[in-house]
Amino acid sequence: MVVAGVGVGGGTGAATAKLFANSGYRVALIARNAESLKSVSDSLNADGGKTAPFPVEAYTQKHIKSVFSSIKQTWPDAEIRVTVFNAGKGVFKPFLETTEEEIQESVDVNIVGAFAFARESILAFQDLQTDDQGKKGTLIFTGATAAIRGNVLTSAFSAGKHGLRALSQSLAKEFGKQRIHVAHAIIDGGIKTDQSKNYISAERLANPAGMLGPESIAKAYLYLAKQDQSAFTWELDLRPAEEKW
Repeated sequence: MVVAGVGVGGGTGAATAKLFANSGYRVALIARNAESLKSVSDSLNADGGKTAPFPVEAYTQKHIKSVFSSIKQTWPDAEIRVTVFNAGKGVFKPFLETTEEEIQESVDVNIVGAFAFARESILAFQDLQTDDQGKKGTLIFTGATAAIRGNVLTSAFSAGKHGLRALSQSLAKEFGKQRIHVAHAIIDGGIKTDQSKNYISAERLANPAGMLGPESIAKAYLYLAKQDQSAFTWELDLRPAEEKW
């Protein structure tokens, strides 16, 4: 399987990679920070997983196509059956303070990058035979609350995530009949990561119902990957029990 957007190791991407690796998958890790990516891969391999890091300069068609080619060269005998696009660019600023560069980066990662990743994923799935679930592959997009509603500081971020959600729905409708499962996960709430400790109160971090656990999100992604052709989920939303919504 392929995970794009692994981050620094304490978030959704790394947790997803760990769970799938522990479930018997070979995991290709994609991110822009080569140093942290190697650290995550080394840690997972030390725990018995089979992973490899594939750093990218940017989430463009050129770079994503190149990295998928590298993955196939690294594991020529392995089939790509699951891909997760967890990369994202968050911009949280008043509209008049949001720069053109920030808007462009949100579009480049959340929409253009997602298009490029989806294209290579679907091309990898199309030539495969259906598996025991009656499908060729599963493509999962990590979304956000901003994908379904904007807010006062999310003009650029919400535009990008709306585009990602629309892309996922379009692909689910186009390729479902080809037994390619496309799903979109709305992450509605803060995620408890290593970085959270820098700005979240100790009381909230200690509350198991106050924030999303990356490991729990990963379990939902594995559930999606295991769904059979008789019941594909396009969209699910995940939030902690005490989240206001």
